[in-house]
Order: sequence, then structure tokens, then C-alpha cells
Amino acid sequence: MQFCSTRGGVYGWDFRDVLFSGYAPDGGMFMPENVPVLSPDTLWCWRGLPYTKLVVEVASLFIPSQLIPRQDLEVLVSEALSGFSVPEVVRIARLREGLSVLELFHGETLAFKDLAMTCTVRFLDYFLKKENRRATVLVGTSGDTGGSAIQSAKGLSGLDVVVVYPRGRITPVQEKHMITCLENNVHVFAADGSSDDIDQPLRSLFADQELVKSHGLMSLNSVNWSRVMIQLVHFIYMYLELSGMEQNETDAALPELQVVVPTGGAGNIAAGFIVKQMGLPLKLVAMVNSNDIVHRTVTNGDFSMAANVTQTLAPAIDIQDPYNMERVFWLLLDRDGGSVKNMMEEFQQTHRHSLPENHRKLLSQVLSTGTVTDEGILETMRRCWEENQYVLCPHTAVAVWHHYHCPPSPGLHRCYVATASPAKFQAAVQRAGLTFDLPEAVQALDKLATRYENLGRSLDWSKDWEERLREKIQSVTSSREKERDLL
Repeated sequence: MQFCSTRGGVYGWDFRDVLFSGYAPDGGMFMPENVPVLSPDTLWCWRGLPYTKLVVEVASLFIPSQLIPRQDLEVLVSEALSGFSVPEVVRIARLREGLSVLELFHGETLAFKDLAMTCTVRFLDYFLKKENRRATVLVGTSGDTGGSAIQSAKGLSGLDVVVVYPRGRITPVQEKHMITCLENNVHVFAADGSSDDIDQPLRSLFADQELVKSHGLMSLNSVNWSRVMIQLVHFIYMYLELSGMEQNETDAALPELQVVVPTGGAGNIAAGFIVKQMGLPLKLVAMVNSNDIVHRTVTNGDFSMAANVTQTLAPAIDIQDPYNMERVFWLLLDRDGGSVKNMMEEFQQTHRHSLPENHRKLLSQVLSTGTVTDEGILETMRRCWEENQYVLCPHTAVAVWHHYHCPPSPGLHRCYVATASPAKFQAAVQRAGLTFDLPEAVQALDKLATRYENLGRSLDWSKDWEERLREKIQSVTSSREKERDLL
């Protein structure tokens, strides 16, 4: 299994190479050169597997045993997922009128990102120990990624984590999951801007190949292929559990499953589309909030950023740059790296690209979309509680809105992805007139000391932030070298 860039300039990298990379050197994103296809027989064999074992099966398709032997892979995945609050790691809530919700939020930071992050960090640690080296992780976050990266990597001797979050645009719980971590290998910055603003200096830093190589700089956003790889398992697990395939004869055509996903950076949508390419008959629905670039792209070809990011009740998807759509476009355009390069470079330079109608039609055939207002989020949260005594987080409500306004046709199985616990979004829960008992671990965050640095909004803020972060990366490396010399 080898990997290439979506922009056509890089081929032949292995899993270890892409694991330690952010963007590809040509600015693109890594994808498998050949997407493996799952036969119906394989799916039947996998049906009933515990989630942890399914992760191992899927990961082994992309990680050769020469890099991580199967026995080691099983141990790494088992250890990564051992700290989840439910023994089955993920759970499906089966509610009234066919409303099935896949709960992906039972990790330490109560968000779906814990699943892929814990596994990815274990893979990193495995190679770092094997090679007796260090790496520095640089993460920009819209709320959940930063906390998950910190909690997964804190205290590890081979990793430093530098996280930048948008001050005032995330919830108190999201913020506290980051700023209460006082481990020496964790460095947190609060930036006066949006998550899309944060992406600008980060892209510049990752484009500096000398910096990347000399400091072992890498990303743990869903830019990183390993994150997307683990997210494939969400869709395969949903399919095995909810498609109704067990009701068919073993030689019958596989039944369809519609999956509805709250969408921001489009990592889950990219994963779902890859799984569709792997042979599973998925119907994908991307639901967005008022930051509706994915919806506009699918419905009228308008792949353009709005002037500003709109703050909503679902802050983790307050994103105008859905960077994982690059992976979708690459698959959609039959792996045409040149076309993707031209499209994405135009988008990065001008913040807009008009999708040709033939490309838009191709996209609309594999992806449906919808957009939900804050009032729609609150209405959905209330209705789900009234009918099921089940509290949704505002992001999950963005997806479940589709259930109440676009009921499934008879015979079509459907699942909604719950990306976070309502415990992280108390203000939204209260605005909906609901209550949700906070877990003890969340209550304890209020009593912990905090540590972070500020990134203020100067006239040349992007360049200033880039320099501050560059200095931090360099000082971290210098400190670790001094520690090594003392040993």
C-alpha cells in the first residue's frame, strides 16, 4: 500500500511517511494510490466484530505488516481504545420512528475525534520509540481536535504538542480540555480569530520543508491520513450494524444505508466517500450550519468562502474552508491531480472556485446536503427530547434535523452521526430549555489550574502568529536537545 498527493506531485510514500506528514510537499493531501475494495464475503466475515477488532481489520488494509506487525497493531489499537467510557467503545442509540444515532463521543474529551486521535498517537509513539527520535505536532482546532490531541499525547516522551484555538469561539469545556493540561510536552495558544484564520499561518509553517524536517513537524488535524483511515471504520461499523444486510441472502445485492453527518472540515464526509469507493452502497448526506460552503458547492457549484465565519450553536463546524473536500474532489475527478491542483490553488489564492456544472452534477450524485439555522438546531434538540428523552449535542442536532424534515423513504435504512456529547455544549442545551447532568470529569475541570499563551490581533496578524509559532517550535526542539545532552 502506497500513498500519493491529491495534487499529483508526490507518489510512492508508505504509511509511516504520511503518518509523519501534514500536507504533502506539493500542498496536496495524501490518499492511497489504490483504494482497496471490500467483497461481500469480507463484510459478512466482519459482521458482529467488536469495534476495536474492526479497527484492526481496516487499519491492516493500509498498514503493511512490515511496518507494524499484526500482533503489534492489535496491541496498539487495544491500548488506544481502552480508556473509553463504554466497553463497546461506540454505541448506537435506537430511538423512535427509526432514528438511529451512532454515538462516537465516549472518549476522554467527549468527541468523535478521540477515536482516530488515540490510535494515530499510538502509531506515532510506536515509530518514535522504534527510531529513537522526537516529533512536534502542530494543530489548529475549531474546538475538539486540540483537546483530543492534547489528551492523547500528554506526557509522551517522544512528542510535543502545539495547539492553537480560536479564543471566544469554543465552549468552556472545549477550552478547559486544552488549557488545564500542564504537562511539559503541551503548549497551547489562544488566538484572536477564527479557526480558518488559524489555518493560514499553519499552512505557511508546514510549507517550510526545512522547518518540517529539522523539527519533526507534523499535523494531527484530519489532514493526516491516519485520522481519516480510522474514520473509515465509523462508516463500515454503521453499515454492518444498520444496513439490514443480515436480512438478505448472502449472494443478494448489498442493501443501501444512508448516513447523515454534521459537516465542517469534511473529514467524515471524505471518509464516507472513500468507504463508498471501497464497495459499500452508502448514500451520504452532509448537513451544515450557517457556514454553508459544502451545501453551496453541491447545490450550485459555489465553492467559495464567505467574508466571515458565522458563529453558531455548533462551533466545531463553524468552518468556511472544508479542506478535506480536496480528497473528495480527487476521487470524484478520477484521481486527476493536475485538475485538483489548479482548483485548490485558485481556491487558496482567491477563496473561491466555481465548480463546472459537469463536476457539480458528479458531486451531487454522491453527496446530498442541507443547511440548518440555530433555531433549527434548538427545535431539533427539543423535539428529540420530547419524543425520546434523549439529549443531542448541537452538532448532532444539525444532522438529526434531517430526520424530522426529510423522513426516510420506506425500506431505506438511515443512521445519524453523533460527533460530541451534549456535556460539552451546556449553553446550547440550556437555550433549548433542557438539562443534562455533567459527568464528574467535566465538573472537575473547573477546579484545575490553567496555562496558555495569547496570539493577539495585530495589523499583520497572520505573519505575527506564524513567527510566534515558529519560535515556539524552535524553542521546544532546543529544550529537548538540552535535556538529551544532560542525559
